[in-house]
Amino acid sequence: MLHKKSKIVIQEGYSDFLRCRGFQPRYGQKSMIAEIAKVLSQSDREKRLAVIEASTGTGKTIAYLIAGLPIARAQNKTLIISTATVALQEQLVKKDLPDLLAHCGWDYSYALMKGRGRYACNLRIHQYLTEFSAPRDVPSFQFDDEKVFEDPAASDLYMELSEAIDNGTWDGDRDSWKNHIDERLWRPLTVDRRQCAGRGCRFIKECAFFRARAESEDRDCIVVNHDLVMADFSLGGGVILPPVEESIYVFDEAHRLCETAVRHFGADCRINSSCNWLEKVIRQCQAQTKIHKEDRLLVEFFSVAAEQAQKLLNLLLESYPICEQYLSDIADSDDGKTFRFSHGNVDDDLRLISIEMKRFLCEWLKQIESLNDVLREALINRIDQSAVEDAENLLQTVGQWLGRAEKMEVLWDKLSRDVSPYSMPLACWISSFTSSGRREEISISAYPIQASEQLLERLWGKPYGVVLTSATLRSLGHFKIIQREIGIPECASYFAVEDAFDYKKAALLRVPALAADGNDSVAHTRYIVSCLEGLVEDTGGTLVLFASRKQMHEVYNQISAKLSRDVLMQGQCSNDELRRIHVRRIDCDSRSIIFGLATFSEGVDLPGDYCRHVVIAKLPFSVPNAPQHEALCEWIESKGGNAFLDISLPAASLRLTQACGRLLRNETDTGIVTVLDRRLVSKRYGLQLLHSLPPFAHDLNATLEV
Repeated sequence: MLHKKSKIVIQEGYSDFLRCRGFQPRYGQKSMIAEIAKVLSQSDREKRLAVIEASTGTGKTIAYLIAGLPIARAQNKTLIISTATVALQEQLVKKDLPDLLAHCGWDYSYALMKGRGRYACNLRIHQYLTEFSAPRDVPSFQFDDEKVFEDPAASDLYMELSEAIDNGTWDGDRDSWKNHIDERLWRPLTVDRRQCAGRGCRFIKECAFFRARAESEDRDCIVVNHDLVMADFSLGGGVILPPVEESIYVFDEAHRLCETAVRHFGADCRINSSCNWLEKVIRQCQAQTKIHKEDRLLVEFFSVAAEQAQKLLNLLLESYPICEQYLSDIADSDDGKTFRFSHGNVDDDLRLISIEMKRFLCEWLKQIESLNDVLREALINRIDQSAVEDAENLLQTVGQWLGRAEKMEVLWDKLSRDVSPYSMPLACWISSFTSSGRREEISISAYPIQASEQLLERLWGKPYGVVLTSATLRSLGHFKIIQREIGIPECASYFAVEDAFDYKKAALLRVPALAADGNDSVAHTRYIVSCLEGLVEDTGGTLVLFASRKQMHEVYNQISAKLSRDVLMQGQCSNDELRRIHVRRIDCDSRSIIFGLATFSEGVDLPGDYCRHVVIAKLPFSVPNAPQHEALCEWIESKGGNAFLDISLPAASLRLTQACGRLLRNETDTGIVTVLDRRLVSKRYGLQLLHSLPPFAHDLNATLEV
């Protein structure tokens, strides 16, 4: 039962917040607060798991903060809020949390945690600036990507970043820098945990990453993202974040949890790229053997490391023609070729290489890890100050070897295992592509088809409590799909919050009478081009959502010049910049039309006049030839299921609901959703999709001007 004191704190805090903000209580928000409080107060740890769908306008963030903060403190636990993106993290820390605490009069502490990749390494900046000023014939041992030295903008940027750190105007956080930093210039300035000397680094006191970690210690609430949580789980849990058992997790945008987990627990290996890297490792080992010829231990290490790298290189070279053979009978496409192993069952030739690769990688990893530990210890003890810089360079290089070898080991370990008929198979495939006119690259991949087994092992039943929430967790009106995707136990509590909007009054969903079926690509594209001019108003915002990049570009290239002047197409600039231009146009009483793909179907907030019309070009079914999707369909059907009804249709339902959700963002919004795919009303499955959408007013035989 909920402790009486916690109940009072929650009730009074919510009342104070509403009064100070001048808000009226929302039934859905109150219901969500009560549900979270009830579930987190269960005596059985395994039952402290809530799955809550709450539509836009409910006020989900306030609901889980109001309920979660007092209960976490009462149980002496840390409240960990995980979002889908860094942008949502920053909104929580800069807006939602301070606003809530100020109006509730609460004194809870909180901190923002990001992965190392969001922070610049002071030592890396120093090393690159030193290298820029050095003669170019001096060999660079520690730099994995030397192309940055060919970019004239890099030196100026790195100097500006360094000066900003020194004078205290920048904290080293990528997201707080005044301008966008291109990934190719940012990535060289970051390190992973294997390359970092930690307390042995001479810049430890100035390090933005460790300052952020220190600020998160002993906080009531830590705001993270799904990637950081999965990175912590992949290390065993409680390594980056507080101990799992001592935490209450709230996963906001929980429908993104599966794809994030799958990405973290899979692996790829590009054969040519890996061969080039191993050749460089061998050259580096040979150079260091000469440099450290007086140090017997280092000479022995680099000699052995070079021999092991050569064995790995030979195996990779042996694997290339084998993989080529798998692809030889596959037809060419714009995206290259892909061959998928049925049920994840890799053939004997590749499995034997995988077993050997795994064996040599394990030996090499032990060798590298031992030197990594020695170098780290030497930097901590500072035994020889004159050798510090050399040890730093070695640590970063060996750490980079370690990180890449670990990723390779994950892949070849997966491929070396026998396939069990009793467990969910992996999606394993080989793909080829060419880039910049180079030799054809071949990539080998192995990924889980769902995240259920991984999360069952690492998440469910481990924390003090878990809350999953999103505006879209149900597919076709039920929670079965997300339950299967991420393995949610049967004992979980499922709850759908009552809709916050009067959909029938606020919005109209229409399907044109003359719309083409989306599966007839030529006729469908022709129809979109013919009717689009008449769909958009002279002023205001329109969002046109496409299911494929190919069709989006085809439509853009065929519409009139007059219309295209008002179109902002995804890919022309960053999504954030595209949104800024769109908002500026609407503020100037002009019209603006966004052409977007799946990323614009969720997480994009365009309230009021910024989006009065959502046009959905085509029902958002998955690409049928994606290897992971194919493998999942194959597995479902092998168990007696129906891939279309069990996977494709529920996934399309979820994405269609997300797309429609772009229209109404607050209680005063109104507008139209137009679906330019006649299958929504002409097919039986289309009617299933229609009935699972919010209860808009309908015009399913609309007459449009063409």
